[in-house]
Amino acid sequence: MRLSEQVVQFFHSQNFVIVSTIDSDGSLHSSCKGIVRIGTNGKVYLLDLYKGKTSENLKQNPNINITAVDEHKFRGWCLKGKAKIMPEQEFKPGFLADWKKRITHRITHRLLKNIRGEKGHPRHPEAQFPNPEYLIEIEVREMVDLTPSSLK
Repeated sequence: MRLSEQVVQFFHSQNFVIVSTIDSDGSLHSSCKGIVRIGTNGKVYLLDLYKGKTSENLKQNPNINITAVDEHKFRGWCLKGKAKIMPEQEFKPGFLADWKKRITHRITHRLLKNIRGEKGHPRHPEAQFPNPEYLIEIEVREMVDLTPSSLK
């Protein structure tokens, strides 16, 4: 599925997205993940650093949703699709560089907020992230615009 440039830019600007997968008992599991790369070709690459429930769920059921909202602009999207685990040896050129760039941006943003006196986490959790061992590659099959119709 092709994604519009507006949707790609929206997701690219998010510090994190909410990812939902299906547990073995059929219930939903949600977690926060960072987008490494997203393109108009409908491919999304997420970082999953902690090898927890999300990866286990995807091995059993590849269905996945990615949701992001901008509360201030009152808009958002949900991307529905199929996912697969991409081990580190299959990373495309530039994935690690893209990830490091996003982490550096997040650390810089946090530092600037701390300098301005805005309350936040007393440490810099991003600096303590483990190195990625795999990515989640998603083929988007459906897009849901979460913006209320009266605001479109």
